[in-house]
Amino acid sequence: MNTIREICQSLEQWAPLSLQEEYDNAGLITGNGASEVSGVLVCLDSTEEVVEEAIRNQCQLIVAHHPIVFKGLKKFSGGSYVERTLVKAIRENVAIYAIHTNLDNVRHGVNQKICERLGLGQTHILAPKSGLLKKLVVYVPLAHKEAVEQALFGAGAGKLGNYTECSFVSEGLGSFKPGAEANPHLGTLLQREWVQEYRLEVLVPSYCERAVLKALMASHPYEEPAFDLLRLENADQDTGSGMIGQLETPLTEDQFFSLIKTQFKVPFLKATAPLGRPIQKVAVCGGSGSFLTKTAIAAGADAYLTSDVKYHEYFDADGKVLLTDIGHFESEAFTKDLIRDFLIKKFSNIAVRISETVTNPIRYI
Repeated sequence: MNTIREICQSLEQWAPLSLQEEYDNAGLITGNGASEVSGVLVCLDSTEEVVEEAIRNQCQLIVAHHPIVFKGLKKFSGGSYVERTLVKAIRENVAIYAIHTNLDNVRHGVNQKICERLGLGQTHILAPKSGLLKKLVVYVPLAHKEAVEQALFGAGAGKLGNYTECSFVSEGLGSFKPGAEANPHLGTLLQREWVQEYRLEVLVPSYCERAVLKALMASHPYEEPAFDLLRLENADQDTGSGMIGQLETPLTEDQFFSLIKTQFKVPFLKATAPLGRPIQKVAVCGGSGSFLTKTAIAAGADAYLTSDVKYHEYFDADGKVLLTDIGHFESEAFTKDLIRDFLIKKFSNIAVRISETVTNPIRYI
């Protein structure tokens, strides 16, 4: 039987916690990582009703999109729904895990799911994040290049967009002089040695830096490998906010609205005034995404689908993009399917259920 810790580790390989926004609180919120799990309940929001549903279905772990705790709690007296939910979960030994903006910020996360629902192709991150990439430069003797390279790739290095196992190799001559207490792979103590080596360069996403360096040390034949780890300002095309893609066939604005209502099962939409032009290039952002409106315009989007747009923020569309708000809950409703499908593929011996509790606090009357 798998443990909570094993499930958390798998989720964090998919959506590393280091990719969450500063205000967020993704990760294991309550529960013992060593506890065994036979059932998982997937939801958008953790509430008392969801905890009760987990208990009824013998689910020891709840995986939610939204964290039940965003800020520090000083009391657990049941004075709020957050306190009551946590007290019930702890009392009933139900763990709660949140996978939030870290899942928003990965390529195959929340926004890709929205793109799939709309039938968008040629998708890519709308606003890639910079400062998350490093370049590893290491010097390897010729006979060990392949082993070291494959170890680095296996730890997550060498990814570039849709490509993997990317590297650059050049050949040169390296030298070293083992000290009296060294244990060299090559050469003689206190004598300078010259060796034909490869200079191996690979990109390293910041979230897997530790794993890559561990793989380097384990695979490299030298006692003390020479390497550089350089921070890059390049944008990481696999990490960031929102996505943008293309409809296979242009739609009228009314057809686009009908597509949204059908695919997201929503009866109502809020949108800016019609622009009277075809919709083909579409930007999306699950949850609160009005901060990306100008980015969507700059990317040439015909329409931008998101939620939580405030009154004055609609003016930012400025007649340049069809800005559509489908509601926060509605924009992320299929995130539950995304998480469930991932867990089923990774853990075939665990029963994974989608919560039937409707946690949307908004009603349309």
